[in-house]
Amino acid sequence: MAIKISEECINCGACEPECPNNAIYEGGVEWAIADGTTVKGSFTLMDGSSIDAVAKQAPLSVDTYYIVPNKCTECQGFHEEPQCASVCPVDCCVPDEAFQETVDSLLAKKESLHS
Repeated sequence: MAIKISEECINCGACEPECPNNAIYEGGVEWAIADGTTVKGSFTLMDGSSIDAVAKQAPLSVDTYYIVPNKCTECQGFHEEPQCASVCPVDCCVPDEAFQETVDSLLAKKESLHS
């Protein structure tokens, strides 16, 4: 499953530079699939819809850092554990129950983001 940042976030920003998929954004900042990935053109999201990889999307949070589930691979294929969780001083990077994914699906997502 993807990782999410809980309401306990203190906005320290320690997690953002650790993400190999550039899936973590500061609150209020727009995101795009292409940010920090090799994706170009159309990209199919987990819900089956498609977006332009470079198109800026609305922030998922305004007040705290957030993780884009469509870009989060729990660091599979990069590290042995999610790096955001390992550096978070308040342990607010936690599994997101809304996005149940297998290791194989996370690795496939990594490949789609970094082909």
